[in-house]
Amino acid sequence: MNGDASSPAPGSNAREFDVVVFGVTGFVGELTARYLAEHAPTGTRVALAGRSETKLAATRKRLPARAHDWPLIVADSSSPASLDAMVARTRVICTTVGPYLRYGEALVVAAASAGTDYVDLTGEAPFVHFSINKAHETAVATGARIVHSCGFDSVPSDLGVYLLYNKIADDKAGELTDTTFVVKSFKGGISGGTFDSVRVIAEQSRDAETRRLLLNPHSLSGEPGNTPRVSMSSEPSDMTMISAKKVDPSMRGTLAPFFMAASNTRIVRRTDALLNNPYGKDFRYAETMSVGQVPGVSTLIAGVVAVGTGVFLGAMSFGPTRKLLDRLLPKPGEGPSVKVREKGSFVTETYTTTTTGRRYRSQMRMKGDPGYKATAIMLGESALTLALERDRLSSLTGVLTPAAAMGDVLANRLRAAGATLDAVELT
Repeated sequence: MNGDASSPAPGSNAREFDVVVFGVTGFVGELTARYLAEHAPTGTRVALAGRSETKLAATRKRLPARAHDWPLIVADSSSPASLDAMVARTRVICTTVGPYLRYGEALVVAAASAGTDYVDLTGEAPFVHFSINKAHETAVATGARIVHSCGFDSVPSDLGVYLLYNKIADDKAGELTDTTFVVKSFKGGISGGTFDSVRVIAEQSRDAETRRLLLNPHSLSGEPGNTPRVSMSSEPSDMTMISAKKVDPSMRGTLAPFFMAASNTRIVRRTDALLNNPYGKDFRYAETMSVGQVPGVSTLIAGVVAVGTGVFLGAMSFGPTRKLLDRLLPKPGEGPSVKVREKGSFVTETYTTTTTGRRYRSQMRMKGDPGYKATAIMLGESALTLALERDRLSSLTGVLTPAAAMGDVLANRLRAAGATLDAVELT
Protein backbone atom coordinates (compact mmCIF):
# COMPACT_ATOMS: atom_id res chain seq x y z
CA MET A 1 0.00 0.00 0.00
CA ASN A 2 1.17 3.52 -0.70
CA GLY A 3 0.87 6.17 1.98
CA ASP A 4 -1.81 8.84 1.94
CA ALA A 5 -1.70 12.53 2.61
CA SER A 6 -2.60 12.22 6.28
CA SER A 7 0.14 9.71 7.15
CA PRO A 8 3.05 11.05 9.21
CA ALA A 9 5.96 11.84 6.92
CA PRO A 10 8.64 9.18 6.71
CA GLY A 11 11.73 10.24 8.60
CA SER A 12 9.80 12.46 11.03
CA ASN A 13 11.67 11.36 14.15
CA ALA A 14 15.27 11.12 15.26
CA ARG A 15 15.85 7.47 14.30
CA GLU A 16 18.00 6.82 11.25
CA PHE A 17 15.57 4.31 9.71
CA ASP A 18 11.84 3.74 9.66
CA VAL A 19 12.10 -0.05 9.18
CA VAL A 20 14.97 -2.51 9.42
CA VAL A 21 14.24 -5.95 7.96
CA PHE A 22 16.27 -8.50 9.94
CA GLY A 23 16.74 -11.90 8.30
CA VAL A 24 16.48 -10.56 4.78
CA THR A 25 18.75 -13.29 3.37
CA GLY A 26 16.05 -15.86 4.22
CA PHE A 27 13.18 -16.62 1.85
CA VAL A 28 10.35 -14.75 3.59
CA GLY A 29 12.72 -11.98 4.68
CA GLU A 30 13.62 -11.30 1.07
CA LEU A 31 9.96 -11.40 0.03
CA THR A 32 9.16 -8.84 2.73
CA ALA A 33 11.99 -6.56 1.62
CA ARG A 34 10.81 -6.88 -1.98
CA TYR A 35 7.28 -5.92 -0.92
CA LEU A 36 8.59 -2.83 0.87
CA ALA A 37 10.67 -1.88 -2.16
CA GLU A 38 7.57 -2.08 -4.34
CA HIS A 39 4.96 -0.57 -2.01
CA ALA A 40 6.41 1.53 0.83
CA PRO A 41 5.67 5.27 0.50
CA THR A 42 8.34 7.37 -1.17
CA GLY A 43 10.87 8.52 1.41
CA THR A 44 10.44 5.53 3.72
CA ARG A 45 13.87 4.76 5.13
CA VAL A 46 14.59 1.03 5.02
CA ALA A 47 17.72 -0.95 5.90
CA LEU A 48 18.50 -4.64 5.42
CA ALA A 49 20.05 -6.68 8.22
CA GLY A 50 21.55 -10.13 8.70
CA ARG A 51 24.66 -12.02 9.73
CA SER A 52 26.67 -11.86 6.50
CA GLU A 53 27.42 -8.64 4.65
CA THR A 54 28.25 -10.65 1.52
CA LYS A 55 24.87 -12.40 1.56
CA LEU A 56 23.10 -9.15 2.36
CA ALA A 57 24.69 -7.47 -0.65
CA ALA A 58 23.71 -10.38 -2.89
CA THR A 59 20.12 -10.21 -1.68
CA ARG A 60 19.96 -6.47 -2.21
CA LYS A 61 21.04 -6.92 -5.83
CA ARG A 62 18.02 -9.16 -6.44
CA LEU A 63 15.58 -6.55 -5.13
CA PRO A 64 13.97 -3.80 -7.24
CA ALA A 65 16.23 -0.87 -8.14
CA ARG A 66 14.73 1.30 -5.40
CA ALA A 67 16.37 -0.93 -2.79
CA HIS A 68 19.85 -0.87 -4.27
CA ASP A 69 20.97 2.01 -2.07
CA TRP A 70 19.36 0.70 1.12
CA PRO A 71 22.01 0.44 3.84
CA LEU A 72 23.18 -2.95 5.10
CA ILE A 73 23.49 -3.77 8.80
CA VAL A 74 25.46 -6.76 10.05
CA ALA A 75 23.85 -8.20 13.18
CA ASP A 76 23.70 -11.65 14.73
CA SER A 77 21.17 -13.19 17.10
CA SER A 78 24.04 -14.58 19.15
CA SER A 79 25.55 -11.10 19.64
CA PRO A 80 23.39 -8.94 21.95
CA ALA A 81 25.65 -5.96 21.35
CA SER A 82 25.01 -6.08 17.60
CA LEU A 83 21.27 -6.35 18.22
CA ASP A 84 21.32 -3.38 20.60
CA ALA A 85 23.16 -1.30 18.02
CA MET A 86 20.73 -2.31 15.27
CA VAL A 87 17.47 -1.59 17.11
CA ALA A 88 18.75 1.79 18.34
CA ARG A 89 18.90 2.99 14.72
CA THR A 90 15.30 2.27 13.68
CA ARG A 91 11.70 3.01 14.55
CA VAL A 92 10.62 -0.56 13.73
CA ILE A 93 12.52 -3.83 13.62
CA CYS A 94 10.83 -6.37 11.34
CA THR A 95 12.27 -9.83 11.93
CA THR A 96 11.84 -13.12 10.08
CA VAL A 97 14.67 -14.85 11.96
CA GLY A 98 13.21 -18.00 13.46
CA PRO A 99 12.56 -20.32 15.11
CA TYR A 100 12.05 -17.49 17.56
CA LEU A 101 12.49 -19.73 20.59
CA ARG A 102 15.99 -20.40 19.32
CA TYR A 103 16.97 -17.05 17.82
CA GLY A 104 14.50 -14.40 18.95
CA GLU A 105 14.80 -13.87 22.69
CA ALA A 106 17.68 -11.40 22.73
CA LEU A 107 16.17 -9.31 19.94
CA VAL A 108 12.78 -8.85 21.57
CA VAL A 109 14.47 -7.76 24.81
CA ALA A 110 16.74 -5.37 22.88
CA ALA A 111 13.79 -3.79 21.07
CA ALA A 112 11.80 -3.34 24.26
CA SER A 113 14.79 -1.78 26.04
CA ALA A 114 15.43 0.66 23.19
CA GLY A 115 11.80 1.72 22.81
CA THR A 116 11.81 0.28 19.29
CA ASP A 117 8.62 -1.16 17.82
CA TYR A 118 8.91 -4.78 16.72
CA VAL A 119 7.01 -7.16 14.42
CA ASP A 120 7.59 -10.84 13.70
CA LEU A 121 6.01 -13.98 12.24
CA THR A 122 6.12 -16.27 15.25
CA GLY A 123 3.60 -19.05 15.67
CA GLU A 124 5.36 -20.19 18.85
CA ALA A 125 3.20 -19.61 21.92
CA PRO A 126 6.09 -20.39 24.33
CA PHE A 127 8.12 -17.61 22.71
CA VAL A 128 5.29 -15.09 23.13
CA HIS A 129 5.00 -16.23 26.75
CA PHE A 130 8.73 -15.57 27.20
CA SER A 131 8.27 -12.15 25.63
CA ILE A 132 5.43 -11.26 27.99
CA ASN A 133 7.47 -12.24 31.04
CA LYS A 134 10.79 -10.71 29.97
CA ALA A 135 9.88 -7.72 27.80
CA HIS A 136 6.33 -6.47 28.48
CA GLU A 137 7.04 -4.23 31.46
CA THR A 138 10.17 -2.83 29.84
CA ALA A 139 8.27 -2.10 26.63
CA VAL A 140 5.49 -0.34 28.53
CA ALA A 141 8.10 1.83 30.24
CA THR A 142 9.91 2.72 27.00
CA GLY A 143 6.77 3.04 24.86
CA ALA A 144 7.64 0.14 22.55
CA ARG A 145 5.03 -1.95 20.78
CA ILE A 146 6.18 -5.56 20.58
CA VAL A 147 3.76 -7.15 18.11
CA HIS A 148 3.99 -10.88 17.49
CA SER A 149 2.37 -13.08 14.84
CA CYS A 150 1.98 -10.59 11.98
CA GLY A 151 1.66 -13.07 9.09
CA PHE A 152 -0.87 -15.74 8.18
CA ASP A 153 -0.28 -16.68 11.79
CA SER A 154 -2.23 -14.83 13.23
CA VAL A 155 -3.52 -11.76 11.35
CA PRO A 156 -6.60 -13.39 9.73
CA SER A 157 -7.61 -14.94 13.07
CA ASP A 158 -7.03 -11.83 15.14
CA LEU A 159 -8.58 -9.30 12.75
CA GLY A 160 -11.45 -11.68 11.99
CA VAL A 161 -12.69 -11.57 15.58
CA TYR A 162 -11.81 -7.90 16.00
CA LEU A 163 -13.92 -6.93 12.97
CA LEU A 164 -16.83 -8.98 14.29
CA TYR A 165 -16.60 -7.21 17.63
CA ASN A 166 -16.59 -3.77 15.99
CA LYS A 167 -19.60 -4.58 13.79
CA ILE A 168 -21.58 -6.03 16.69
CA ALA A 169 -20.72 -3.05 18.91
CA ASP A 170 -21.81 -0.62 16.17
CA ASP A 171 -25.10 -2.53 15.84
CA LYS A 172 -25.58 -2.62 19.63
CA ALA A 173 -26.25 -6.34 19.19
CA GLY A 174 -24.80 -7.62 22.46
CA GLU A 175 -21.59 -9.54 23.05
CA LEU A 176 -19.87 -12.41 21.29
CA THR A 177 -20.49 -15.96 22.50
CA ASP A 178 -19.19 -19.13 20.80
CA THR A 179 -17.02 -17.89 17.93
CA THR A 180 -15.41 -20.11 15.28
CA PHE A 181 -12.76 -19.33 12.71
CA VAL A 182 -13.02 -21.41 9.52
CA VAL A 183 -10.34 -21.72 6.85
CA LYS A 184 -12.66 -21.97 3.85
CA SER A 185 -9.89 -22.33 1.28
CA PHE A 186 -6.10 -22.52 1.42
CA LYS A 187 -4.07 -22.77 -1.75
CA GLY A 188 -0.33 -22.77 -1.22
CA GLY A 189 2.37 -24.18 0.98
CA ILE A 190 3.63 -23.98 4.54
CA SER A 191 7.00 -22.33 4.92
CA GLY A 192 10.12 -24.15 6.00
CA GLY A 193 10.38 -21.69 8.87
CA THR A 194 6.98 -22.80 10.17
CA PHE A 195 8.09 -26.42 10.13
CA ASP A 196 11.30 -25.44 11.91
CA SER A 197 9.23 -23.76 14.62
CA VAL A 198 7.21 -26.96 15.02
CA ARG A 199 10.48 -28.86 15.43
CA VAL A 200 11.60 -26.59 18.24
CA ILE A 201 8.22 -26.66 20.01
CA ALA A 202 8.13 -30.46 19.73
CA GLU A 203 11.56 -30.66 21.31
CA GLN A 204 10.63 -28.31 24.13
CA SER A 205 7.33 -30.07 24.79
CA ARG A 206 9.30 -32.82 26.52
CA ASP A 207 9.59 -30.38 29.42
CA ALA A 208 6.63 -30.64 31.82
CA GLU A 209 6.27 -26.87 32.32
CA THR A 210 6.29 -26.25 28.57
CA ARG A 211 3.61 -28.92 28.10
CA ARG A 212 1.43 -27.21 30.69
CA LEU A 213 1.92 -23.94 28.85
CA LEU A 214 1.02 -25.49 25.48
CA LEU A 215 -2.12 -27.08 26.91
CA ASN A 216 -3.32 -23.93 28.69
CA PRO A 217 -5.80 -22.13 26.38
CA HIS A 218 -5.15 -18.84 28.18
CA SER A 219 -1.38 -19.17 28.46
CA LEU A 220 -0.88 -15.76 26.81
CA SER A 221 -3.77 -13.90 28.45
CA GLY A 222 -2.06 -12.87 31.67
CA GLU A 223 0.36 -10.24 32.89
CA PRO A 224 4.10 -10.90 33.33
CA GLY A 225 4.65 -13.65 35.87
CA ASN A 226 0.92 -14.32 36.16
CA THR A 227 -0.22 -16.97 33.69
CA PRO A 228 -3.93 -17.70 34.21
CA ARG A 229 -4.60 -21.18 35.58
CA VAL A 230 -7.56 -22.54 33.65
CA SER A 231 -8.69 -25.99 32.65
CA MET A 232 -8.48 -27.20 29.06
CA SER A 233 -12.27 -27.52 29.06
CA SER A 234 -12.69 -23.76 29.54
CA GLU A 235 -12.26 -23.35 25.77
CA PRO A 236 -12.87 -25.58 22.74
CA SER A 237 -10.10 -28.08 22.03
CA ASP A 238 -7.50 -27.06 19.46
CA MET A 239 -7.98 -30.52 17.94
CA THR A 240 -11.75 -30.31 17.77
CA MET A 241 -14.00 -31.62 14.99
CA ILE A 242 -17.17 -29.54 14.82
CA SER A 243 -20.46 -30.02 13.02
CA ALA A 244 -20.63 -27.12 10.58
CA LYS A 245 -24.32 -26.56 11.40
CA LYS A 246 -23.36 -25.78 14.99
CA VAL A 247 -21.11 -23.01 13.74
CA ASP A 248 -23.80 -21.55 11.50
CA PRO A 249 -27.08 -22.94 10.11
CA SER A 250 -25.98 -22.06 6.57
CA MET A 251 -23.10 -24.54 6.68
CA ARG A 252 -22.94 -28.29 6.04
CA GLY A 253 -20.59 -31.14 6.79
CA THR A 254 -17.92 -31.53 9.49
CA LEU A 255 -15.13 -29.06 10.13
CA ALA A 256 -11.61 -30.37 10.78
CA PRO A 257 -9.08 -28.99 13.29
CA PHE A 258 -6.85 -26.22 11.93
CA PHE A 259 -3.17 -27.04 12.41
CA MET A 260 -2.24 -23.54 13.68
CA ALA A 261 -5.10 -23.29 16.18
CA ALA A 262 -2.86 -23.80 19.20
CA SER A 263 -1.04 -20.55 18.43
CA ASN A 264 -3.77 -18.45 16.82
CA THR A 265 -6.41 -19.03 19.49
CA ARG A 266 -4.08 -17.81 22.21
CA ILE A 267 -3.25 -14.65 20.25
CA VAL A 268 -6.97 -13.92 19.87
CA ARG A 269 -7.57 -14.48 23.58
CA ARG A 270 -4.64 -12.18 24.43
CA THR A 271 -6.20 -9.46 22.28
CA ASP A 272 -9.41 -9.77 24.31
CA ALA A 273 -7.42 -9.53 27.55
CA LEU A 274 -5.36 -6.53 26.37
CA LEU A 275 -8.54 -4.67 25.39
CA ASN A 276 -10.12 -5.42 28.81
CA ASN A 277 -12.33 -8.28 27.61
CA PRO A 278 -14.73 -6.43 25.31
CA TYR A 279 -15.65 -9.60 23.42
CA GLY A 280 -17.86 -10.68 26.31
CA LYS A 281 -17.94 -12.90 29.38
CA ASP A 282 -19.31 -15.82 27.34
CA PHE A 283 -16.76 -15.48 24.51
CA ARG A 284 -15.26 -18.85 23.55
CA TYR A 285 -13.09 -19.32 20.50
CA ALA A 286 -12.17 -22.23 18.22
CA GLU A 287 -10.37 -22.62 14.89
CA THR A 288 -11.25 -25.12 12.17
CA MET A 289 -10.95 -25.69 8.45
CA SER A 290 -13.47 -26.76 5.86
CA VAL A 291 -12.88 -30.17 4.23
CA GLY A 292 -16.10 -30.36 2.19
CA GLN A 293 -19.85 -30.14 2.74
CA VAL A 294 -20.88 -33.77 2.22
CA PRO A 295 -21.65 -34.98 5.78
CA GLY A 296 -20.17 -38.49 5.69
CA VAL A 297 -17.19 -37.67 3.51
CA SER A 298 -16.26 -34.50 5.40
CA THR A 299 -16.51 -36.34 8.73
CA LEU A 300 -14.11 -39.00 7.46
CA ILE A 301 -11.65 -36.41 6.14
CA ALA A 302 -11.89 -34.35 9.33
CA GLY A 303 -11.10 -37.47 11.34
CA VAL A 304 -8.10 -38.21 9.18
CA VAL A 305 -6.88 -34.63 9.61
CA ALA A 306 -7.29 -34.79 13.39
CA VAL A 307 -5.46 -38.10 13.67
CA GLY A 308 -2.83 -37.09 11.12
CA THR A 309 -2.08 -33.85 12.96
CA GLY A 310 -1.60 -35.72 16.21
CA VAL A 311 0.62 -38.31 14.57
CA PHE A 312 2.70 -35.62 12.86
CA LEU A 313 3.29 -33.70 16.09
CA GLY A 314 4.19 -36.93 17.86
CA ALA A 315 6.60 -37.87 15.08
CA MET A 316 8.24 -34.45 15.26
CA SER A 317 8.94 -34.96 18.98
CA PHE A 318 10.56 -38.39 18.44
CA GLY A 319 14.16 -38.29 17.24
CA PRO A 320 14.23 -41.08 14.61
CA THR A 321 10.97 -40.08 12.91
CA ARG A 322 11.88 -36.40 13.07
CA LYS A 323 15.10 -37.12 11.15
CA LEU A 324 13.07 -38.87 8.46
CA LEU A 325 10.60 -35.97 8.23
CA ASP A 326 13.47 -33.48 8.09
CA ARG A 327 14.50 -35.02 4.78
CA LEU A 328 11.04 -34.53 3.31
CA LEU A 329 9.85 -31.19 4.69
CA PRO A 330 10.84 -27.73 3.38
CA LYS A 331 13.98 -26.34 4.97
CA PRO A 332 14.17 -22.87 6.56
CA GLY A 333 15.02 -20.35 3.86
CA GLU A 334 13.42 -22.42 1.11
CA GLY A 335 10.21 -21.61 -0.72
CA PRO A 336 8.15 -22.09 -3.87
CA SER A 337 8.63 -20.47 -7.26
CA VAL A 338 7.15 -17.11 -8.22
CA LYS A 339 4.50 -18.90 -10.30
CA VAL A 340 3.40 -21.05 -7.36
CA ARG A 341 3.36 -18.07 -4.99
CA GLU A 342 1.22 -16.04 -7.37
CA LYS A 343 -1.32 -18.86 -7.81
CA GLY A 344 -1.87 -19.20 -4.08
CA SER A 345 -4.73 -17.69 -2.08
CA PHE A 346 -6.78 -18.08 1.08
CA VAL A 347 -10.26 -17.35 2.37
CA THR A 348 -11.08 -17.35 6.09
CA GLU A 349 -14.43 -16.73 7.75
CA THR A 350 -15.25 -16.19 11.41
CA TYR A 351 -18.75 -16.85 12.76
CA THR A 352 -20.42 -15.88 16.01
CA THR A 353 -23.83 -15.62 17.64
CA THR A 354 -24.32 -12.74 20.04
CA THR A 355 -25.96 -12.67 23.43
CA THR A 356 -29.03 -11.19 21.72
CA GLY A 357 -29.24 -14.15 19.33
CA ARG A 358 -28.06 -12.30 16.21
CA ARG A 359 -25.61 -14.04 13.85
CA TYR A 360 -22.54 -12.44 12.30
CA ARG A 361 -19.71 -13.42 9.99
CA SER A 362 -16.42 -11.73 9.13
CA GLN A 363 -14.27 -12.66 6.16
CA MET A 364 -10.70 -12.17 5.02
CA ARG A 365 -9.44 -13.17 1.59
CA MET A 366 -6.14 -12.55 -0.14
CA LYS A 367 -4.40 -13.63 -3.30
CA GLY A 368 -0.92 -15.11 -3.05
CA ASP A 369 0.50 -18.14 -1.27
CA PRO A 370 -0.60 -17.79 2.38
CA GLY A 371 2.73 -18.79 3.91
CA TYR A 372 4.87 -16.70 1.58
CA LYS A 373 3.44 -13.91 -0.59
CA ALA A 374 0.41 -13.10 1.58
CA THR A 375 2.48 -13.35 4.74
CA ALA A 376 5.09 -10.96 3.32
CA ILE A 377 2.32 -8.45 2.57
CA MET A 378 0.84 -8.74 6.07
CA LEU A 379 4.25 -8.43 7.74
CA GLY A 380 5.33 -5.55 5.52
CA GLU A 381 2.11 -3.62 6.13
CA SER A 382 2.37 -4.27 9.87
CA ALA A 383 5.86 -2.76 9.89
CA LEU A 384 4.69 0.26 7.87
CA THR A 385 1.68 0.73 10.15
CA LEU A 386 3.92 1.01 13.20
CA ALA A 387 6.54 3.13 11.45
CA LEU A 388 4.32 5.61 9.64
CA GLU A 389 0.94 5.71 11.39
CA ARG A 390 1.73 5.87 15.10
CA ASP A 391 -0.60 8.84 15.60
CA ARG A 392 -3.56 6.72 14.48
CA LEU A 393 -2.89 3.82 16.83
CA SER A 394 -4.13 3.25 20.35
CA SER A 395 -1.93 4.19 23.30
CA LEU A 396 -1.30 0.54 24.17
CA THR A 397 2.36 -0.42 24.52
CA GLY A 398 4.10 -3.58 25.68
CA VAL A 399 3.81 -7.09 24.26
CA LEU A 400 0.77 -6.83 22.01
CA THR A 401 -1.12 -8.60 19.23
CA PRO A 402 -1.89 -7.39 15.70
CA ALA A 403 -5.48 -6.38 16.50
CA ALA A 404 -4.70 -4.82 19.88
CA ALA A 405 -1.75 -2.83 18.53
CA MET A 406 -2.98 -1.84 15.06
CA GLY A 407 -6.64 -2.84 14.66
CA ASP A 408 -8.54 -0.74 12.13
CA VAL A 409 -5.40 0.97 10.80
CA LEU A 410 -3.83 -2.34 9.76
CA ALA A 411 -7.14 -3.59 8.37
CA ASN A 412 -7.42 -0.50 6.18
CA ARG A 413 -3.83 -0.83 4.94
CA LEU A 414 -4.43 -4.47 4.04
CA ARG A 415 -7.60 -3.54 2.15
CA ALA A 416 -5.60 -1.00 0.17
CA ALA A 417 -3.01 -3.73 -0.50
CA GLY A 418 -5.69 -5.90 -2.12
CA ALA A 419 -7.13 -7.91 0.76
CA THR A 420 -10.87 -8.25 1.39
CA LEU A 421 -11.86 -7.75 5.03
CA ASP A 422 -15.46 -7.26 6.12
CA ALA A 423 -18.02 -8.17 8.74
CA VAL A 424 -21.75 -8.61 8.12
CA GLU A 425 -24.88 -9.67 9.94
CA LEU A 426 -26.38 -12.93 8.71
CA THR A 427 -30.11 -13.39 8.28
